[in-house]
Amino acid sequence: MRTATIVVATDGTASSRAAIRWAAREAARRNATLRVTHVIDWQHGEARYDLDGGGFAAARQIAEGVARTGAALAREVVPDLPTEIDVLVGNPAARLLSQATDADLLVLGSRGRGGFASLVLGSVSQRVAMHATGPVVVVRGRGDVTDGPVAVGFDDSEQSQHALQTAFELAAARGTSLAVIRTYLPMLPLYLAGVTAVGVATPEEDAAERLRLEEQLAPWREKFPEVQVEALLSHDSAAAVLSGVSHGAQLVVVGSRGHGTFTGTLLGSTGLQLLHHADSPVYLDRQAA
Repeated sequence: MRTATIVVATDGTASSRAAIRWAAREAARRNATLRVTHVIDWQHGEARYDLDGGGFAAARQIAEGVARTGAALAREVVPDLPTEIDVLVGNPAARLLSQATDADLLVLGSRGRGGFASLVLGSVSQRVAMHATGPVVVVRGRGDVTDGPVAVGFDDSEQSQHALQTAFELAAARGTSLAVIRTYLPMLPLYLAGVTAVGVATPEEDAAERLRLEEQLAPWREKFPEVQVEALLSHDSAAAVLSGVSHGAQLVVVGSRGHGTFTGTLLGSTGLQLLHHADSPVYLDRQAA
């Protein structure tokens, strides 16, 4: 029987320590092995002048120490958690993407050791989140929070349907409630042309959309009767609503792509904005290839 594996990247920063703590708890919930991974960013220039190999040997020793420290932190959070360490060499984003191909989940911190302190999201985390073929969690905002509901953005796309299933499973595993966010743009009369829909009252359209949402949620409520569900309807953008909800949530789930207000870049504009602005960990739901 195959043992599930969660991969967490570490570079010794506070952000990666938060990611390790989150990943350890998730591995325990899934009875999974936690693989703590550190990538040595050994450039060609460094290799060229390391004639006796001493520089690389020292870098690898430091890297193994970082990985072992991360594994020890995971076992502090969850004693007896099955852990393993992995030290890789090369471009960090590329190597982590290769790790994601055989992992059940890849967990990243939101910041790394790069020199751009003003960036909200580290470049490695963003590149991996945008291109990974399987599910990714970026631990950001308040970090490894354990209180509050799970929140999910839900439209009519196929990816969003899978994200909804994932969100129900995550909420059930945590014994918490689920907030389902539906955003839509109502049809406004011509005399309101140029007015944003956020502040316009459309009670009849809202009632019809809410009824449709409740009908879509009915089979999931039946499948997960233990999960208390709150359905939220808004005319605002999905990213804005989910970012707001993230201040009280322990996890926000979003599909990798969507349509309507969820349409965007390779990652999806909603997911990308959440990676920069959410106040809780963000779960990017993708079915592993």
